[in-house]
Amino acid sequence: MEYIGIHTQQVRNNMKSVALVVLFPTILLSLIFAFLAIIERLEGGSSEYMNWTSVTESFLVSLPFVIGGVLIWFLIAYWGNTAMIRHATGARPLERNENPRVYNIVENLTMACGMDMPKVNVIDTPELNAFASGIDRDSYTVTVTTGICNRLTDEELAGVIAHELTHIRNRDTRLLIVSIIFVGIMSTLSSLAVRMLFNALVYGGGSRRRSNNEKGGGAGIFVVLAVAAVLAAAGYMFTLLTRFAISRKREYMADAGGAELCGNPLALASALRKISSDPALADIDRQDVAQLFIIHPQKLTGGMTNFLSGLFSTHPDTKKRIAYLEQF
Repeated sequence: MEYIGIHTQQVRNNMKSVALVVLFPTILLSLIFAFLAIIERLEGGSSEYMNWTSVTESFLVSLPFVIGGVLIWFLIAYWGNTAMIRHATGARPLERNENPRVYNIVENLTMACGMDMPKVNVIDTPELNAFASGIDRDSYTVTVTTGICNRLTDEELAGVIAHELTHIRNRDTRLLIVSIIFVGIMSTLSSLAVRMLFNALVYGGGSRRRSNNEKGGGAGIFVVLAVAAVLAAAGYMFTLLTRFAISRKREYMADAGGAELCGNPLALASALRKISSDPALADIDRQDVAQLFIIHPQKLTGGMTNFLSGLFSTHPDTKKRIAYLEQF
């Protein structure tokens, strides 16, 4: 695999973060314009011509509200990501006197690479897993499970922590949090559209006493909501594909950087082998948060589900990652 230095990876991730910040509003505004155009066409009935002037005017009226709403949502999520991730994973701060072994490993590795000491959190579970998170020096955090602390050797644990520190150094965590926020926004919009469509079908279409005009109006509402649901789902899938495209290679880069930092690629390979035997965390039910972990924390069920999970997975195959490390 091509060698890429830390600085190069940082620059690439910064560019991807900027691209996501630009791309997502573009996608959202394009979907809104398409939605307004479809509604205008439906209202035009048998007319052969689209009234683009009306569509543009409606779009310009909605523009400040859309941009303002997304901006407020983004800022709240961006600065509240630490609390959000802790809530989603059940993590808590790990005190130094509670586990000085972990703190010593983190401190030694951060001094070796000249980076600031991140916060250290722990998830109280016997399963094995770990992840890094944060957007700046004040929020950078390495989180480990109690299982990984108890069942890995010092060398293996150092390899895992070095992997997570490399994610922070590469600014992978910032990039992923930006993608998590945007996917969350689109997911919420899609869910709202589908819920509105369901309510319209269940509660809006059961009466047989409505006049023909009322029926026509009900059909119009159904079409509008159906269009909204389809466009929201399309936007959500697009943001998912964007997230998948930036996710897999970062794990290989963090493996390589972690192996270099800890100086023992075989120990990291051994740690990955142990973690892969028991990575599942029952309380992690959000795919956007699951992508932060060193190995995906959700069990695969096999068959077609396994195939699709692998196809759209945010993590590369663990066996391939181990094979690369054993070639060092």
